[in-house]
Amino acid sequence: MKYSLPIPLLGFAAYSGTGKTTLLETLLPKLTEAGLRIGMLKHAHHNFDVDKEGKDSYRLRKAGASQMLIASRNRYALMTETPEAESEFDYLLSRFDCDTLDVVLVEGCKNIAFPKIELHREEIAKPWLYPNDDNIIAIASDSQLSDTQLPQMDINDLDAIAHFVIDYVKSSGQLTKPKSEAACCDTLSPAFLSVEQGQEKILSLVHPVEETEACPIESAYGRVLAKDVISPVNVPQYTNSAMDGYAICGDDLDRNHYQVVAEVLAGHAYDKPLQAGEAVKIMTGAPVPVNADTVVMREQASQQGDNVTFGEAKIKIGQNVRQAGEDLAIGSEVFTQGKRISSPEMGMIASLGYADCQVFRALKVAVFSTGDEVQAPGTEQKSNSIYDSNRFTLIGLLESLGCEILDFGILEDNEDLMVKALEDASAQADVVLTSGGVSVGDADYIKLALDKLGQIDFWRINMRPGRPLAFGQISGKPFFGLPGNPVAVMVSFINFVEPALRKMQGEQHWQPLKVNAIATENLRSRQGRTEFSRGVYQLDSTGQLTVCTTGKQGSGILRSMSEANCLIEISPSVDTVKVGESVTIIPLQGRI
Repeated sequence: MKYSLPIPLLGFAAYSGTGKTTLLETLLPKLTEAGLRIGMLKHAHHNFDVDKEGKDSYRLRKAGASQMLIASRNRYALMTETPEAESEFDYLLSRFDCDTLDVVLVEGCKNIAFPKIELHREEIAKPWLYPNDDNIIAIASDSQLSDTQLPQMDINDLDAIAHFVIDYVKSSGQLTKPKSEAACCDTLSPAFLSVEQGQEKILSLVHPVEETEACPIESAYGRVLAKDVISPVNVPQYTNSAMDGYAICGDDLDRNHYQVVAEVLAGHAYDKPLQAGEAVKIMTGAPVPVNADTVVMREQASQQGDNVTFGEAKIKIGQNVRQAGEDLAIGSEVFTQGKRISSPEMGMIASLGYADCQVFRALKVAVFSTGDEVQAPGTEQKSNSIYDSNRFTLIGLLESLGCEILDFGILEDNEDLMVKALEDASAQADVVLTSGGVSVGDADYIKLALDKLGQIDFWRINMRPGRPLAFGQISGKPFFGLPGNPVAVMVSFINFVEPALRKMQGEQHWQPLKVNAIATENLRSRQGRTEFSRGVYQLDSTGQLTVCTTGKQGSGILRSMSEANCLIEISPSVDTVKVGESVTIIPLQGRI
């Protein structure tokens, strides 16, 4: 993307605790005294309120206003709620009135590609940013570096920093073009792919299967519709009673009593037009007689012999009657192609009289494990070996998605055998899936075999767990090489394989559910990468959604996944989530 900001943009990048705000608070008066008109963008790592609790704007915003504009003689402020996703960086820049500014300064957003001054203090003991960020144009520090040609300033010399900013604004003919493709405050270093970039690349390279088949409704759970479902009937098919009671004519409400001329059960009908002064005792779901358009519930009625009265009941014409076609008219679209079928859809399709539906054929996925150190469960364990767990984890994940699984077992470290297995797998399956041997620098036989057979990219994803990922094509079939650690396998599958498989199955518009919860313990991450911790969410006594981790978070601790009901997602711009702060969680029910 290209920033459309017509004025210079300059950031101040540093780790938390370096004193960015304090420095800027002292620096800004020096810049304004020099005549600069300054716009300021600050990225916060946590939830915040800009108005005080109890103030009118706060009360109205909390009451539900998604945008709150408050204005006075001296200033105005627009507060916009963004519960679905963090606003993109370029969009935030577009909010500034550049006609009245000379420069926009940014505090935070250090992982976005735009010009920045790095602030560094030795006592914070954080790593330097400039070796991995070509967008840093100068350094302000309390120590001197000898391994860089970047301009250096003393972080405590505010006059020197102010002069640098002023010279930068004067010399900036246009904004430096950013290198990154993404555009939010969670964009990652160009040396790695972000989670979102990896997902987008994979989804752009996989396509739905084309073959379809008729599937009996009783076998349709989890399948994906290949054809729209159109209603062949009205739903309800006929005008019927919504409850047990008495059907009468709506224009005949002024009587003291009515003559009961029939009793109609569901599945039966009164085939004569209802006359004035007549009533039919009717059960829920039974067709309403001709001329009847109102049903009085049984609890409001008193019947003596063939006469019924309704006492003081307030009767409204048309009450308790479901009209034919009220839910669906003949020819209406019920479900569209790409809809994944669950139990409500099964019932709905059956209610229309269909015995089967057209679905995409089941996706075939080949799975295998590699390595001489890996052995099958149920055998006597050899020295220096481990039992195969990843293959069974993947089989369970694939079964939950309704895939047809081709289990190729365990392959020993033999290049020829692996080439043959990969060839067979790609010939039989739609997708090939394995784990281990994909880290940069690994000298694994699986990598040698892949080099012979297909076009495979070995990526580093800015996430933990699950940084190494291989993706490409073998004989035109997608190949996923997941990391070897058990937890990393599951986290990588959830983030990269599952979205791709759902697309290949024909499912449309699928997005994982993400919600906010309040942390009940401090959560730490490394800025610049997405952290996925295993967590347990629950509702507290006030109905608030809260979350904590399952304990130790090592990528080899498979038990941490079995105890979890969610993943806790910490964005790259955050290094600490404190108790009481909001954090994103991804519920796992139905996914693992």
